[in-house]
Amino acid sequence: MSTDMILRLAQETVYTILIVIAPVVGVALLVGLLVSIFQATTQIQEQTLSFVPKIVAVFLSILFFGSWMLQRVVDFTQNLLGNLSTFVG
Repeated sequence: MSTDMILRLAQETVYTILIVIAPVVGVALLVGLLVSIFQATTQIQEQTLSFVPKIVAVFLSILFFGSWMLQRVVDFTQNLLGNLSTFVG
């Protein structure tokens, strides 16, 4: 297994991870921003107000994007295992 092959595999792995987590992180970022704006406008500094909506939004986004995320990970894994003989031998 050459260095180029290892670097390509690492690059594909990082790319797959970033693509899979992007929707969930984006939703959490958007909800966090909206809650922060709400807290700044109303001057309510309750800790659960900033935590609970983000958790709910992340769970809902996992429910919504979960099948797509799973399909991307399964495709990557099938590609990896399908080319296993190239990596080993």
